[in-house]
Amino acid sequence: MLSLLGFGTILVILLLLFTQRVAAIIALAGVPLVAAFVAGNSPSEVAAFVKSGLGGVVGVATMFLFAIVFFGIMRDAGLFDPVVRRIVRLAGNAPPTVAVATTGLAVVAHLDGAGATTFLIAVPAMLPIYDRLGMSRLVLATCVGLGAGVMNVVPWGGPTARAAATVGVDANELWVPLIPAQIAGVVFALAVAYYLGRRERTRLAKVAAGDASAVVEESTARVGERIAVGSGSPAPVPPSAGNGDAPDGTELDSPAPNDAPASGDPDLLRPKLLWVNAALVLVTLGALVAAVAPPEMCFLIASILALLINYRGMKAQQARVEAHAVGAMLMVGTLLAAGVLLGVLDGSGMIEAMAVSAANVVPDGVTPALPLIVGVLAVPMSLIFGPDAYYFGVLPVLIEVGDQFGISATHLAQASILGEETVGFPISPMTGAFYLLVGLASVDIGKHIRHMIGWAWLVSIGMLGVAMLTGVIPVWVS
Repeated sequence: MLSLLGFGTILVILLLLFTQRVAAIIALAGVPLVAAFVAGNSPSEVAAFVKSGLGGVVGVATMFLFAIVFFGIMRDAGLFDPVVRRIVRLAGNAPPTVAVATTGLAVVAHLDGAGATTFLIAVPAMLPIYDRLGMSRLVLATCVGLGAGVMNVVPWGGPTARAAATVGVDANELWVPLIPAQIAGVVFALAVAYYLGRRERTRLAKVAAGDASAVVEESTARVGERIAVGSGSPAPVPPSAGNGDAPDGTELDSPAPNDAPASGDPDLLRPKLLWVNAALVLVTLGALVAAVAPPEMCFLIASILALLINYRGMKAQQARVEAHAVGAMLMVGTLLAAGVLLGVLDGSGMIEAMAVSAANVVPDGVTPALPLIVGVLAVPMSLIFGPDAYYFGVLPVLIEVGDQFGISATHLAQASILGEETVGFPISPMTGAFYLLVGLASVDIGKHIRHMIGWAWLVSIGMLGVAMLTGVIPVWVS
């Protein structure tokens, strides 16, 4: 009975999250509370479950709150603007270079762990270059998505924070052992971008030679129209593109540099404090890696210093906090609601009953490879499970199943965050940032998913391979 109630609770939550009928907070906190009372628990018992669950996620929620504020302040102050402008300038007009620069820009822009911010910076910055060269916007969306995806493993990113809340450890403990795999993921993403750029250069050469079959809807390149491409030969572009063309119609060797700040308000920029802010970011990240203090304390101190250094006076500081409060509080509220879910499932005994039932179904010969299986399937699971649904609904069950066979919860969480809503989030219809990406790039949702899923899966499996080679994730648990 308890097992069925537990699975029913998870199913209802997943359905509510999938159909987006209610806010995530309502689904994550309201449904388990109802289930707890249906199971016959008294109000005082349910209150104890909730208190225990909230206690397990308060550290992660605090870290996420101050991480959002800190990186938001750094972005407002213009810390990332010189890097963005340099990458755009270095992109030139050769498709392979442009594609690699696109992924590199997404990697840098995603240092704050916010997918929406990354897409708002990277896509508008690179789209004029893609249209000018006639490159496919599907390649743009894929290159940006890969760069953002591999960086989404950072502890202040949503998936790792959620996984840490579920497992009950600091996000830092999950992330630090995966740093080699994440670095490898950046390299893999850049390699894929280079390949896609070379493929685009070949396609554009075919269009220039009059091959109509090489024309794609997502590209401005058409047979009989010309543009300068960095292969030494002209390729097509419509005159209407108007990005980088001289008034007399002659071809330019490179796009005009975009000197507009990536930050929103020029009055907020602090160019004289660039190196001070850069040092503050490096020290903060160093403290996280070295585990000098808990992550929430690191970002709390960093946020205080960022406000004091860049914006003087209560009004200016309050304005910066309020500017980033909405996004931060939505995530914090979700994490706290997830704490209610986890506390109820654990305290009521539902999760244990569910695990026993699930363990009876899983073949004994397959279970020792559960971390490997989870890692391999992580990217395609992003199409089905959003971050809340997976990390707060599916992962707890997987952890309890693994516990029946001596598999570490940390291993399952780390295997998950190498793909599920990290590398996989730019193809996940379950996340709002996904729709922002396809909207900004003006590409069809289905085409984008088909174009990117294979490359995202390949990068994720490559990261999983590195994690296994470095001993972080076991191939087989005996």
